[in-house]
Amino acid sequence: MINATGLTKRFKSYKKPPGFFASLKSLFYRQYETNYAVNSFDVHIEPGEIVGLLGPNGAGKTTLMKMFTGIITPSDGQLKVLGYIPAKRDRLFRKQIALVMGQKSQLWWDIPAMDSFQLLQRYYEIDNTAFQSRVAELAHLLGAEKFLDVHVRKLSLGERMKVELMACLLHEPKLIFLDEPTIGLDLIAQKNIRDFLKKYHEKTQTTIVLTSHYMADVEALCSRIILILDGKQGFDGPIGEFETLLGHEKNVSFLFSEQQDPINSLWKEYDAQWNKEHTEVDLRLPEEKLREVCAYILQHYPVIEFSTEKMPIERVMKTVMSNPKLIQ
Repeated sequence: MINATGLTKRFKSYKKPPGFFASLKSLFYRQYETNYAVNSFDVHIEPGEIVGLLGPNGAGKTTLMKMFTGIITPSDGQLKVLGYIPAKRDRLFRKQIALVMGQKSQLWWDIPAMDSFQLLQRYYEIDNTAFQSRVAELAHLLGAEKFLDVHVRKLSLGERMKVELMACLLHEPKLIFLDEPTIGLDLIAQKNIRDFLKKYHEKTQTTIVLTSHYMADVEALCSRIILILDGKQGFDGPIGEFETLLGHEKNVSFLFSEQQDPINSLWKEYDAQWNKEHTEVDLRLPEEKLREVCAYILQHYPVIEFSTEKMPIERVMKTVMSNPKLIQ
């Protein structure tokens, strides 16, 4: 589906010191600096995969998405998507992909969603019978029947995201790019979107590339993670392998009946994460020390309850972003 080798995107930015004379000088002489949004990035994505493209803000995720869809042209490297060079914007290529950006709308705000769908029907040359069937099926799966005739600008964020997803799936694309599809949504709306995408993928086996800052999206949908840090590939592999980057550790939570001293050396040793009241703590414990440390805390502290689970992917992600050398 996607083959990229040495993919690079450079941007030149103009540097101007503040002040009037600096502005005059800039009319005749300008200083530029080159920034790499993506630098020598290699990736190969097979048909039917759901891949999570992760990284901090400014890492290059959206730039990659835009190169994959042909919105921007790579500075260097080789890129083919569905056998096409995306930057050429071939008509047949565009009819086989879809892009949803959580912070930007592809629908016309001042007309109902259904009117936008009909415009897309003509753009993608979908025959009327297939169009009516797809709209009905997608609206049912997303619970969107009631607001298809409402002006898009009057929809809530969750409702708008549902019709955005409908719009991107009307032409049954082979490859879907989702850039922060659940951003700004409440927990229920996020889960509804995830459940829909999971069911849709199970039915169609469409290839999906997803970016998200919500690790719940990644855990629920992705079997593979590609991590990008400062424009470079940091990790590429199964989600289970990513979860063990910090070792085979457990996350253990303790709830105490009274406030505790967070400065205690015990808590520092195991990367303690406290709540504001210092009555609840999460510890990162190696498997070989799990029983020993838990037994000690239960014996010496006023524990009300405790629980243990594998290291949350969100915590692994946070640790890796703060210390990229862990995956080098």
